Amino acid sequence: MYILEEEKYFWLLLIIPVLILIYLGLQVWKKRKQKQFAQAEMLEQLSPDKSRFKPALKFLILLLAFICLILALVNPKIGTKMETITREGVDIVFAIDVSKSMEAEDVAPNRLEKSKQLVTQIINSLASDRVGIIAYAGSAFPQLPITTDYASAKMFLQAMNTDMVSSQGTAINEAIQLASTYYNDADQTSKVLFIISDGEDHEGNAGAIAKEAASQGIRIFTIGVGSEKGGPIPLKQNGVIKSYKKDQSGQTVITRLNETTLKDIADAANGEYIPGNVTSEVIEKVTDNLQTLDKTEFEAKQFADYQAQYQWFLGIAILLLLIDLFLSERKTAWIRKLNLFNEHKS
Repeated sequence: MYILEEEKYFWLLLIIPVLILIYLGLQVWKKRKQKQFAQAEMLEQLSPDKSRFKPALKFLILLLAFICLILALVNPKIGTKMETITREGVDIVFAIDVSKSMEAEDVAPNRLEKSKQLVTQIINSLASDRVGIIAYAGSAFPQLPITTDYASAKMFLQAMNTDMVSSQGTAINEAIQLASTYYNDADQTSKVLFIISDGEDHEGNAGAIAKEAASQGIRIFTIGVGSEKGGPIPLKQNGVIKSYKKDQSGQTVITRLNETTLKDIADAANGEYIPGNVTSEVIEKVTDNLQTLDKTEFEAKQFADYQAQYQWFLGIAILLLLIDLFLSERKTAWIRKLNLFNEHKS
């Protein structure tokens, strides 16, 4: 397992294409000036020991040294062993609606992206709770089991899209049933389910399923994403909107936030409905609700004793700089005899 301590320094890699362009530009300029000064045969006689290959090699070595210096600044660290630690928190499952209606852009940038932003911010506000992720549309399926690895949770979260589930609809009841299998009863932790949805195209008796979940100790909070005014459902090709979804009569379908369904589900499971349009308000309400829950100690495994690896890259960079310093642009005698690069005529 590894972590990158200072990922921001990767932006320095953007300098490399600029350096390459500058180098190529200088080579073109030098060749033009040399042609103005003398013919190629004359230049060969004036500097017979000048290598055509080594200047490019020296530049390549400098680029590699620069890359190694950037990696040293990033400072990758490797976890050398696993250890079991005791943490205190609750088990939280996020059930995220990935139906096509979540592509509506009545909230920026669209409902699904807004949902992902909300869940990311909630995860960022957590300390030692365990999280899991479920995706659902016409059916529900597990995306990430309960874990303390927040980085993995956010990675899986960002990969979610409306093409993940072929069957369309909003099977909230299936999402609730699947979430109930996520929790480990042996740990006796508080169980929380966040359903993030527009509540539209609701299928099944989710209220009854929510009550059953509540009897198992699961509290359900619903977060509504969308607006009452609603918006059309875009049909995209390669990320570009080509048209909008239409009904059988050819009218553009307008999808609207269905707060009633989401409120009913939350009420049935001793939870709360939270409007999801203002991120800061969502985080505040989520934090307040989680603080009221009983936290339980549980064991979790994680990598420990992360060892910094920057010194290896720094050492390689210094070595490459020394090679570049002592590497002459003159032709190497034995290579000159082989004439591999046609640097002189027999």
